[in-house]
Amino acid sequence: MLDIANLRSTLSEHYDLAPSPELAAEMSAIYETMNRVVSPADWAIYAPYVAAINKLKKERNAVILAHNYMTPEIYHGVADFVGDSLQLAIKATEVEEAVIVQCGVHFMAETSKILNPAKTVLIPDTEAGCSLAESITAEGVEEMRAKYPGAPVVSYVNTTAEVKAASDICCTSANALQIVNAMESDTVIMTPDQYLAQNVANESHKKVVFWEGSCIVHELYTAEDLRAYREHNPEVKIIAHPECTPDVVAEADYTGSTSGIVDWVHQHKPKEAMLVTECSMASNIADELPDVEFSKPCNMCPYMKKISLEKILWSLHNMSDEVVVDTAVAEKARNAVEEMIRLSRKLGL
Repeated sequence: MLDIANLRSTLSEHYDLAPSPELAAEMSAIYETMNRVVSPADWAIYAPYVAAINKLKKERNAVILAHNYMTPEIYHGVADFVGDSLQLAIKATEVEEAVIVQCGVHFMAETSKILNPAKTVLIPDTEAGCSLAESITAEGVEEMRAKYPGAPVVSYVNTTAEVKAASDICCTSANALQIVNAMESDTVIMTPDQYLAQNVANESHKKVVFWEGSCIVHELYTAEDLRAYREHNPEVKIIAHPECTPDVVAEADYTGSTSGIVDWVHQHKPKEAMLVTECSMASNIADELPDVEFSKPCNMCPYMKKISLEKILWSLHNMSDEVVVDTAVAEKARNAVEEMIRLSRKLGL
């Protein structure tokens, strides 16, 4: 666990992090990307951290990969690349910098390390976990194999390196259906998200069997709530993530990965959009779409929100915490992740 008092004391000795309206004004170009959702007072607080991080990452030869669920000051202020799990996994294989700072949850940092064994991968808070990743172990994968002999195992990237190593191929919410349909077997095992698996099964010609894990954010949404909201506002477009339950997905006008959601809203530009996913999604694209009113039924991921500007600066300053994956496990896990990337490219995803 991070010693926040020591962290702040040490950072204050090396950086001027006092709120600065003057620096905020100098960095107005960055602020314009988030001024619809971040107040001027908050930007004056964030600006010194953004400036320090952007300077330090150059000195450290570092790149910041940030998931779509990061808060706007991270997403717009310090990230070099943003995206969903698939986009970040692919980007991790392309970056030239020696250091990767993963602004997301722990399995994402593990994935970057798996794909870049020679690079230093840092995560600003090691306690940024994931309910899905914690719901299954490699032993659970073997249990599913014993129940369905010969069926390939397609594991969500929201899993530990050990689970990936025990799987045949990985998937993300962006490519899950296509990956499952590409398997040669008539029966496919999906782990660990039961709702993603059920939503895939509803569209696939395969028999999909699944592990009963779920996302603590997306399982909270209910079809009843969405119907009530649509009754109150019939013109709203409801866009859901496929980790939601099938009855929630059935209520949506569009269902897709976080990158798919971003693309859909940009393409269709509805007058009002309700993003049925993690809180920060709407905030991060609000300034890009000034004509879209975002209704936010806000369920926040407590793990994603462990990542902050302060912790990112500490991670770069102290070069911590480094993500390490056992070499034998990493090699097997890499095969599953690289097979996902290879097949996704082959399928044009």
